[in-house]
Amino acid sequence: MKKKIIALLSASLLCVMPAISQPKVIELKADKPVGTISPTMWGLFFEDINFAADGGIYAELVKNRSFEFDKPLMGWEKLGQEHAAQFQLLNSGNENNSRFLRIETGQEKELSLANEGFRGMGLKAGETYRFSLMTRQNSGASSINIELLDDKGNCIGHSAIDGFSPEWKHSETAVLCSKTVEKGRLKVTFRGAGTIDVDMISLFPENTWKGRKNGLRADLVQKLADLKPGFLRFPGGCIVEGMVLENRYQWKKTVGNPNERKLIVNRWNMEFAHRATPDYFQSYGLGFYEYFLLAEDIGAEPLPILNCGMACQYNSGELAAAEDLEPYIQDILDLIAFANDDASTPWGKVRAEMGHPEPFHLKMVGVGNEQWGRQYIERLEKILPLLKAKYPGIAYVGGAGPSSDGKEFDYLWKEMRRLDVPLVDEHYYKTPEWFMQNAARYDHYNRQGPKVFAGEYAAHDKEGADAESRNTWKSALAEAALMTGLERNADVVRMASYAPLFGHVGAWQWRPDMIWFDNLRSVATPNYWVQKLFSTNSGNQIIAALLDGKPLAGQDSLYVSSCFDHQTSEIIVKLVNGSAGPQKLHLSLNGRLPSAKAAKTITLSASDLALYNTLDAPDTIIPVDGTVAISGKKVELNVEGYSFTVVRIPVK
Repeated sequence: MKKKIIALLSASLLCVMPAISQPKVIELKADKPVGTISPTMWGLFFEDINFAADGGIYAELVKNRSFEFDKPLMGWEKLGQEHAAQFQLLNSGNENNSRFLRIETGQEKELSLANEGFRGMGLKAGETYRFSLMTRQNSGASSINIELLDDKGNCIGHSAIDGFSPEWKHSETAVLCSKTVEKGRLKVTFRGAGTIDVDMISLFPENTWKGRKNGLRADLVQKLADLKPGFLRFPGGCIVEGMVLENRYQWKKTVGNPNERKLIVNRWNMEFAHRATPDYFQSYGLGFYEYFLLAEDIGAEPLPILNCGMACQYNSGELAAAEDLEPYIQDILDLIAFANDDASTPWGKVRAEMGHPEPFHLKMVGVGNEQWGRQYIERLEKILPLLKAKYPGIAYVGGAGPSSDGKEFDYLWKEMRRLDVPLVDEHYYKTPEWFMQNAARYDHYNRQGPKVFAGEYAAHDKEGADAESRNTWKSALAEAALMTGLERNADVVRMASYAPLFGHVGAWQWRPDMIWFDNLRSVATPNYWVQKLFSTNSGNQIIAALLDGKPLAGQDSLYVSSCFDHQTSEIIVKLVNGSAGPQKLHLSLNGRLPSAKAAKTITLSASDLALYNTLDAPDTIIPVDGTVAISGKKVELNVEGYSFTVVRIPVK
């Protein structure tokens, strides 16, 4: 019984250990690489959850700009109304953007609309905002006054527009903001005597990512670019499935003129009763073209995920009959054409007319998101042969369901092998303890057949009052431990991405999330920094790192992976110390000689596992650069307790 207790303690998470006087010698087999690391090893998974798109990375500040929400004036407040006829909500019959607002004004009276934005509007002093709208002057002559308001209702920026025509016309003006405010509003006032129709009332910062008009929020995209990701998986996630097939994500409705993209309810709108967000919709201003462009901007391979005729099995589980899959198959084929065909083809022309004549060079497509059971396999059996016949050079990604093990997981893996799927998507949202205990998960995976795509994972620690509270150092350290196992087995694990990516502190449905933000600021979590240290220190070849002839996957609370970077001629070692006390280590080079007298180190650490970064305290846990001496063929380290360290050793 005593031996059993000792064994359980040694396997437990983050056990407390005293400092050890004798160093452990970790042998780096630098002359005998054991596998290659894919350039797409570390990437990103984007899903429109937690206001990640509208209200987040998509920089539009106006909520319900086209009056297409289920409650058409949600987000808007009418000011100066004397009778109902002065504000008329009309339906044009346009399938994609049917509603517009008709406003009747008198010579001596003003009518106004105020928009609250997405939990307010983040406005910055000294920055210019582009206001635009569609108008049609039916009678008389109207003018429009635009005001930016602070949280007390004071004007902090203004402009005006007039000269409207009897045909629908786009008008815009620039508004300079004089004050920084997190929860501002937009006020639009209609003056003059007449009747005017308005639609697509919009406000964007001019300072967007790469300065693109009506583009993406610069600070959020910059955090993605800084990760140097190998791939970008989009648009989900459960977004792909929909609660029912009718509200699944349909990529063809997200390209072309943004004014003609049909808004739909976001499937996270009412998913969780305790975090209901009835104002959560998808305007599709961020659509598939913008996703491809984002991937290109940040140097990532695009990985779109498309519906396979199955709605979310946690919700309705609605299915398209096996004989009715043609539209779903055609959607995938047409997407590949949109991404890769030249501008002389129908879908290549659509892409070119949007501003990108050159192909996006799509190489991977996911078929289904998190499906399981025989019904998933039945659909893949119909879909995959047709896709491979038309586009044999594309890698079609299948899934292993929502769980990391069990009957369904085993069944799906068996079927993925039979169907010769090149990549199988595994998901795990587990406790930090599970992550630490599964660092050796892939050590004995079958090296033949499909490779692993760890498409969604995050360690779920205890929750606190702060939105950011679940992104503790404990969770990040546990993820780092598991990731050493992913990298050590990069010959079978070809891709990996944390999930979810973004969370708005005032409008989240799910946590933890890698990047938290409000209307003005964003913060990198400890989990973000772990991801960045792996993605920006990823080599080309796996090198064995052995203690007493064995890989380190929890022995003495140590987790280690190592690789060789041909570009910089460095051995890169990643070390997790899951114990409270420091540990002395010697990294012994075998087969290569150092080319300098010092190695670079980057360390993340905290003595308190419950700590986390917040918008108000973003630097609680951040990487610290350092150096360590190289003595002969050894690097002598004293790694801190509860730490993750990257060591870059220059070699000849």
